[in-house]
Amino acid sequence: MEIYGYKCRKCGHINYPYRMRCGKCRKGEYEDFDPVALPKAGKLLTYTFVYNLPVDFSVPKLGLAIVELSNGVRMTGQLRAEEPKLGMKLRGEVEVVRQGEYEKSRGMVFYAA
Repeated sequence: MEIYGYKCRKCGHINYPYRMRCGKCRKGEYEDFDPVALPKAGKLLTYTFVYNLPVDFSVPKLGLAIVELSNGVRMTGQLRAEEPKLGMKLRGEVEVVRQGEYEKSRGMVFYAA
């Protein structure tokens, strides 16, 4: 499975996530972008851990990070490194992190890790 960026046909800048106008040249409309698969290799720019999670989480903390991909695009994602270090090389995977389930007795959606 891939994550896609959107390459501006006017200036070549790759936008992620999708924007109505290019983040660099500020031009473009919907048809002025081509989808491109983003690389999975990158480096860790910054991270944090969230410890105050909702009760239905089965993990004690959740790591979140901003990663700069090998093509320069930056993205946010879940971090699973035990001992993260700024600048460390990372390889991303696209997968379901949390799956929603419908609890009929309460008529609500909750999430299981």
